Amino acid sequence: MAKALFIAEKPSVAQEFAKALGENMRRGDGFVESDSYVVTWCVGHLVTMSYPEVYDPKYQRWSLNTLPFLPDHFLYEVIPGVKKQFQIVSHLLNRKDVDTIYVCTDSGREGEYIYRLVEQMAEVKGKTRKRVWIDSQTEEEIHRGIREAKDLSAYDNLASAAYLRAKEDYLMGINFSRLLTLKYGNSVSNYLGMKYSVISVGRVMTCVLGMIVRREREIRQFVKTPFYRVIQQLDAEGRQIEGEFRAVEGSRYFQSPKLYKENGFKEKKDAETLVADLSAAQPMTTVIRQLDKKKEKKNPPLLYNLAELQNDCSRMFKISPDETLRIVQELYEKKLVTYPRTDARVLSSAVAKEIGRNLSGLRNFGPAKAFAQEVLDAGSYKTIAKTRYVNDKQITDHYAIIPTGQGFGALASLNKTAYGVYAAVVRRFLSIFYPPAEFSRVTMVTGMGTESFFYSFRVLLSEGYFKVAGNPYEKKKKADTTTENTEENAENPAENNFGLEFLDVLNRLKKGMELPVQGLAIREGETSPPKRYNSGSMILAMENAGQLIEDEELRAQIKSCGIGTSATRAEILKKLIANKYIALNKKTQILTPTLQGEMIYDIVFYSIRSLLNPELTASWDKGLNYVAEGSVTEEEYMQKLEHFVRSRTDGVLGLNNQYALRPFFDEAAKYYKAPKSAGTQTGSNRTTRSAAGSTSRKRVARSTKSV
Repeated sequence: MAKALFIAEKPSVAQEFAKALGENMRRGDGFVESDSYVVTWCVGHLVTMSYPEVYDPKYQRWSLNTLPFLPDHFLYEVIPGVKKQFQIVSHLLNRKDVDTIYVCTDSGREGEYIYRLVEQMAEVKGKTRKRVWIDSQTEEEIHRGIREAKDLSAYDNLASAAYLRAKEDYLMGINFSRLLTLKYGNSVSNYLGMKYSVISVGRVMTCVLGMIVRREREIRQFVKTPFYRVIQQLDAEGRQIEGEFRAVEGSRYFQSPKLYKENGFKEKKDAETLVADLSAAQPMTTVIRQLDKKKEKKNPPLLYNLAELQNDCSRMFKISPDETLRIVQELYEKKLVTYPRTDARVLSSAVAKEIGRNLSGLRNFGPAKAFAQEVLDAGSYKTIAKTRYVNDKQITDHYAIIPTGQGFGALASLNKTAYGVYAAVVRRFLSIFYPPAEFSRVTMVTGMGTESFFYSFRVLLSEGYFKVAGNPYEKKKKADTTTENTEENAENPAENNFGLEFLDVLNRLKKGMELPVQGLAIREGETSPPKRYNSGSMILAMENAGQLIEDEELRAQIKSCGIGTSATRAEILKKLIANKYIALNKKTQILTPTLQGEMIYDIVFYSIRSLLNPELTASWDKGLNYVAEGSVTEEEYMQKLEHFVRSRTDGVLGLNNQYALRPFFDEAAKYYKAPKSAGTQTGSNRTTRSAAGSTSRKRVARSTKSV
């Protein structure tokens, strides 16, 4: 009797498939089997690309004479530590009684690559191959995936993109790491007092290092400038409200060189002069010159993709992107949420039709019970397909991360942080079924002589989705009480946020009314440098090709092909930290470069500068997407890749600038503490001239294959 073989990416997923198949399974070594089915698993990657020395022993020794290394065909080998499982899987794939293979590795480029490598090494022939593509591990979704499984050939373009991504990282890592190490490694090791130094370079990793170093240097070079704002204080029926002076047209300070922008003075004496002039006539009064009232709506944010979730978790729980990915993967494997490695922030139209199931299930999650019931009673989920939260065109592999409405038996096994991450996903999901929050915004301009003061009020009329997600403006208001008076806050002054009861007070204000002025105050502030990246904001910057777009709505509009993928970005940061090129403050999640990291940046800047360009790095990822779509061929992409490696290698071979880099190293070193002794690290977030980075050449060479 012919059997179907199901191959998953890891044992836990294979177990879920075995349960869903519904037959009595007998346990074997590395697989389970019933009368109709065999279920086996990989343990992540079973096969990897071979090292250069496998092609020819001459590559064992690093030499400029053997670069660039561009093989005509690529060699692969079984990873020694998982050789036994590969042999088990290989035997099962080639069993005569197996006529159909269901590929159940993770539904994405990397999952496709894991299986294709195994099939290639096992030399599988003459089998029917089906691809199971699922978005969660619920039993219903597994059944749907098996029922709708397409022929594996439908994913050949995706497989080509997966192979190319690996070849690209391999060729850039091997060639550029060897090249720069041989050229500049002695300069680094001598400067840092190390025995030797390997310069680890990666297509994405080096670009991210550049973003962090550039930001740090922008902060160092920033010169703070003080400025002084004049604030008018009024009494509005027992409440103090404040407006700021702006030198608009008609003001005697309009376009004056004494101003810092239009709302502050460069010198305190000029602000004091204005206050003195306006205070001359007592009692002070002001006239309402302009009064505008309008209603505004704030829509619920789009759903979580992995980058957005990593950013929020960095802020809310102070955990790294790598930890967030680990947690959400755990939630996925426990059937609590859908597939986590996704770039999409919307639902598919097919999922939207069945979304009532997810909502019904959430009634079994205590904190969400009342909200889920309210949504079901209101019926708003029935029209969700007509909203911006459903868009098939914005989905490549998977839709957004949402709760499945199942798996609640696993809640008790979650730690506090994992529970919090799950609750955040649930809140974001429920929010889209609620109406927008509605505000009444009132802007007012008052006048004292030729000078004008500007006020802005926001009153919450209807909480809408804030009922589930909370009011972000209330959180901001609390934060503002402990925030310094900086340029950022001066340009975006905290609005006067009041409750609904204050709306009556505002409604009684009329244009032309004269009001008593309680006082005029001078607020000192200073210009502020750019913010350092934290682990979450860096993930967003990578997603948007180096542009840190903090506004959530704007990010959705200016979505571009990013640096790396949702599945690899956290790993890139982890490698940079492991290489001691950057440091992560675990309490704040702030990322800063180390001295060694800055030296690597300078070396790359003056040798292969294009590796530091986020837009160029993103273009490589976009090219891989084109291959997956079928609009660019594998041959075209490889031709471009080989030209890039060859031309950049030839360029560096012609350089002789090692000694010219010393002044740049000296400049960076001024910001790091000198070592107390050889091999000693000083400073909480700084790597000094120590043994940092003295990893053996062989070990680093191996790590560069997948960076």
